[in-house]
Amino acid sequence: MNALRPNTLISENPAAERTASGEVKRVGITRLTLTDFRSYHHLRLDVDARPVVLTGPNGAGKTNLLEALSFLAPGRGLRGARLAHVGRSHARDGDANTTPWAVATSIATPAGRLDVGTGLAAGAVERRTIQIDGQAAKGAVSLAQHFGVVWLTPAMDRLFLDGPGSRRKFLDRLVTAFDADHAGRTAAYDYAYRQRLRLIREGGGDAAWFAALEDTMARHGVALAAARCDLVARLNRELSARTSVSQGAFPAAALALVGAVDSWLMEMPAVDVEDAVRRSLWDERRGIVGCGAGPHRSDLGVAMIAPGHPSHGQPAAVCSTGEQKALLISILLAQARLQRAKRGHAPILLLDEIVAHLDKQRRAALFAEIVSLHAQAWMTGTDAIMFEDLGENAQFLAAGDAQIRSHMRPT
Repeated sequence: MNALRPNTLISENPAAERTASGEVKRVGITRLTLTDFRSYHHLRLDVDARPVVLTGPNGAGKTNLLEALSFLAPGRGLRGARLAHVGRSHARDGDANTTPWAVATSIATPAGRLDVGTGLAAGAVERRTIQIDGQAAKGAVSLAQHFGVVWLTPAMDRLFLDGPGSRRKFLDRLVTAFDADHAGRTAAYDYAYRQRLRLIREGGGDAAWFAALEDTMARHGVALAAARCDLVARLNRELSARTSVSQGAFPAAALALVGAVDSWLMEMPAVDVEDAVRRSLWDERRGIVGCGAGPHRSDLGVAMIAPGHPSHGQPAAVCSTGEQKALLISILLAQARLQRAKRGHAPILLLDEIVAHLDKQRRAALFAEIVSLHAQAWMTGTDAIMFEDLGENAQFLAAGDAQIRSHMRPT
């Protein structure tokens, strides 16, 4: 397996990535090693913290590489795959693939280099192990405390047409990249929700056990919903401010959370909302229709804001495919700006087939924003010429036959 070594497109001087005070200007992956991950038996890449462009034909393994990087965030990665199905060997006779796999990275951060590893150990249950600087970490939430990772994939082009669950997951990833504690709230709520649902379906469980689960759902659920509301408000202010200055290549979006808990948080203190959730869950068990309020029933409403444009004020679901893509990118970039302002650095961006449906103007605007954010974005596409506006601000790689090679930037 060929390893990419620094070449003329990659900074030979580490100090070039630092400010005068010595701090790293961006958070970025500088080394990636894959072992038995999807199509890769073994792969090692050495890059710098600039954006990375990965091009090649369909099926070359570009998305597999981005999926590996997405495991640096809490959850099941950008495909939402079962961990036992990620190993290189394919499942046989209908059995789950339990082949061990590993993703190891070195990451440049303002605090110095961070070595992060994650994967599925041989014979392990479906729970991935995580190590940070050689020490076992307490869950994937530990990763979010150091850096954020967010992504856009072609499957998400239908985000505004799919059910509310997809939009909730999208928003929760943005919140987690902004607020690391959000992943813990979401995990605690989801666990209690599943346990309660199982008891209801099985017709078992005493009142005390139900009350304990519903108390957990109320406490974590309201905190979860409040974090969503906070980020949505911040995003709306960021998007509105950007629109008031200049329309730009990407339309702004007006976001709104739609759900009982979200409305209650606008009307009463959080402690009272917790009580309201407990009562609603209790009423649901008594068979009262329309109860069972919680953040699992919320939806994210999105409308396009582009004064003078025919789609101004229209729900995202009725906008064109290109407009929907532009709205998604607009929201993602707004979150990146917010994270940079709060945490001092932008999140790592994984942008799969990102230039699809973007004209030259929007491509140039996207690249310019990524560069100005000092964000390390991993972008894939089939044709390197589509990324030519990045010039020497990015490093170009070519994928093929489960290998990654250096690639001269297009001229």
